[in-house]
Amino acid sequence: MAIYHLEAKVISRSSGRSAVAASAYMSCSEILNDYDGVNHDFTRKHGLVWEHIFLPDNAPELWRDRSMLWNAVERAEKTKDSRLARELVVALPVELGKEQWINLLPEYIQNNFVAEGMCADVAIHDTDGHNPHAHIMLTVRPLDNKGKWQHKTEKEYLCKRNGEEKGFTAAEFLQAKAQGWEKQYQYYVGKKKVYMPPSEAEQHGYERVNKYPKSTKFGRQNPITARWNSDEQLVVWRENWAQITNKYLDEANRSDAHIDHRSHTARGIDEQPTIHEGYVAQAMERRGLIADRCEINRQIKADNALLRELKAAFAKISQAVKNTVPTLAEAMESLREKVIVISYHILHTKIGKRNITDYVKELKANYESYKVIVKQISSKKKERKELQKQKKSTPVIKVITHRDLARRIAELTEEIEELKSEKARLIIAMERTDDKDVSTVNDSLDRMESALAELDKREEKYTAELNEALQQYDEYKEQAQGFNVGEFGKARLDIRSDKERNALNQISNSYGAHFSRSTFFSSVRDADMKLDDDIDMRAVREYAYQQRREAQQQRNRKPHEHER
Repeated sequence: MAIYHLEAKVISRSSGRSAVAASAYMSCSEILNDYDGVNHDFTRKHGLVWEHIFLPDNAPELWRDRSMLWNAVERAEKTKDSRLARELVVALPVELGKEQWINLLPEYIQNNFVAEGMCADVAIHDTDGHNPHAHIMLTVRPLDNKGKWQHKTEKEYLCKRNGEEKGFTAAEFLQAKAQGWEKQYQYYVGKKKVYMPPSEAEQHGYERVNKYPKSTKFGRQNPITARWNSDEQLVVWRENWAQITNKYLDEANRSDAHIDHRSHTARGIDEQPTIHEGYVAQAMERRGLIADRCEINRQIKADNALLRELKAAFAKISQAVKNTVPTLAEAMESLREKVIVISYHILHTKIGKRNITDYVKELKANYESYKVIVKQISSKKKERKELQKQKKSTPVIKVITHRDLARRIAELTEEIEELKSEKARLIIAMERTDDKDVSTVNDSLDRMESALAELDKREEKYTAELNEALQQYDEYKEQAQGFNVGEFGKARLDIRSDKERNALNQISNSYGAHFSRSTFFSSVRDADMKLDDDIDMRAVREYAYQQRREAQQQRNRKPHEHER
């Protein structure tokens, strides 16, 4: 079943990652990182389905080579904690095929990222045929019209004029200076260090502490970068992913697999429902079953009341049954109505059991995969920590050893990131919110098993009711053997539509919002198959024709009698 999963990450040096290593990993290729001299070779990695580079019109054509692109990114970033790239990991719907994925992704990437001026590197992974997903790496520094990197942030000097303080970039200050604005520097005022303009300091003869002017802590962010980094923009990207995925699902006639980007809260679902009424209940509700304990009890009471009502009505009819066409037709059609109602209960229960069983199987498989991945992440983190210690203790002069350790640490980091993404997908697939929430899976499975046991009991009860009704119906069929087939069939057809309408209304009232019209029609067909008593329509038509003919002859005789 398609699930919504879009995970946004930032690839930064502070987290131990590099853009070159991340691109090499996801494209299963070999790239040398010019920044630190480490060669990243992931050519033996499996699972790559498709990869491609997307560039805006103002980007250098050389960047279609991912080695050139991401090394250009690495060169542009100077600090040890630089943000190098943004990575999106999206789950691809299993209901679509490779060709559809390859059409879907470029459309999404072109409209949402390349059109905004970002370079994009994308790869589809599917190692086992059950978890198709795509990695989308995006540049975070805008390009100018000539294909040169713009700044992400600019130094913003806090300047002063007539007691007012205002921020200016270096370019803006050239004009502001002519208008009387001055940069502020630290000066010694007694034992204190105080920021003030040079003109004010000169009046008091203060000594300047250093040459560094006062500025804002983080500088002024490029408005394009600010928009790309905003939470609002991420919401737009998430929504657009759901929309385009659903468009392709519609084209594939799989609108039943639509995904929804909205949070549980936005959809009116409790974000962290209780164990008793939470995941188990929601899972059963989605599978057409009432799940809340109180609601189940109310449903059982409603079912029992309906069956008692049918039994009472039928018992009344049975007591009055005489070997006449009208009374026996009424009894048999009333019994057929009862069989339809019981068949609906049985079908509804079987559908629920099948869906819950499938859900339990899926939940167990995801939970086992989750536990394996948690162990793998822990193991790889320990290995990485040991390598980091080893690298730190290795003398700087051993360049080759340093690079080998850095390469292995980078490999482990990318593997851990991939496992984290898979773990996040599994958490969503299990309908949990975080790792702590996953601890409730066993409780949910126990309650699912209890729910299945309750459904088994309900099915047994309804089956016993059905067998009793079928036995009674066979007795009525024996009584009807001596009747005219056409006359008896017509008598039953005359009241059949009303009886079916009664059954529909009764079931609809009993199940409320959980009523399914398609299941009702299936229960009608199922009831007729079990009763095995098709009305002979040819005999009914012949009888009706004969009745009309006799009525016409009777009308014709009356004028002649008046003439005599």
